[in-house]
Amino acid sequence: MTTPDAPPVRKSVLRRIETRALLIWLACAAAIWGFFNIASEMVEGDTTAMDQHLLLMLRQPGNLSDPIGPRWVEESMRDVTALGGFTFLTLATIVAVLLFSFHGKRRQAWILAGTVLAAQVSSEVLKTFYDRPRPTLVPHGSFVYTQSFPSGHSALSAAVFLTLATLIASVEKRASSKILIYVLALLVTVAVGFSRVYLGVHWPSDVLAGWSLGATWAFGAWIVLEWMRSRDVSRESRG
Repeated sequence: MTTPDAPPVRKSVLRRIETRALLIWLACAAAIWGFFNIASEMVEGDTTAMDQHLLLMLRQPGNLSDPIGPRWVEESMRDVTALGGFTFLTLATIVAVLLFSFHGKRRQAWILAGTVLAAQVSSEVLKTFYDRPRPTLVPHGSFVYTQSFPSGHSALSAAVFLTLATLIASVEKRASSKILIYVLALLVTVAVGFSRVYLGVHWPSDVLAGWSLGATWAFGAWIVLEWMRSRDVSRESRG
């Protein structure tokens, strides 16, 4: 990536970008490995005991149709799970793409749109491929109509919120603001995944695989963004 004639400052910037890109590549590879490792364990039945144990932990022992906690917690979980739904995330993506475009950030707009589309398509393809039935151990607290593995809500929320965090952080100057953006994105992503298990519509391994899949696409978006930054710096150094 670096060019021999680049000024020292630009060389330093390029080195930082290259180092960051390498770390993101490693994180992306880890997410891919995580997904296929979970998938392999699931297919072999090695996640069954853990899945059942964790699912039952979130139910009243004497009444499996009743999740633990007061009634308002269950209603709150339905609200939270909607944040990972197709309708909300599609609308959020459209709004974000329009805002990025309006502010002249077309690069960010295209990256977000491409990432969300890739996450959605891959999630549906993998659901069909693995064809895992939904949990029947407890009654469902939300309507479902697709296969169980991986969790689409978990995958899409990870892809959308983590990618949005990366793109917004890329134009934010203050380190504290960047940290806050990433923390909020992670909290929402984790909350959506937890709500799917709490409502009994997914096994925990579905959610873990969904997070891994969504993180893979989010890291992929970050890699593309870093590559574009490197290209811009290289062009400036030649100019």
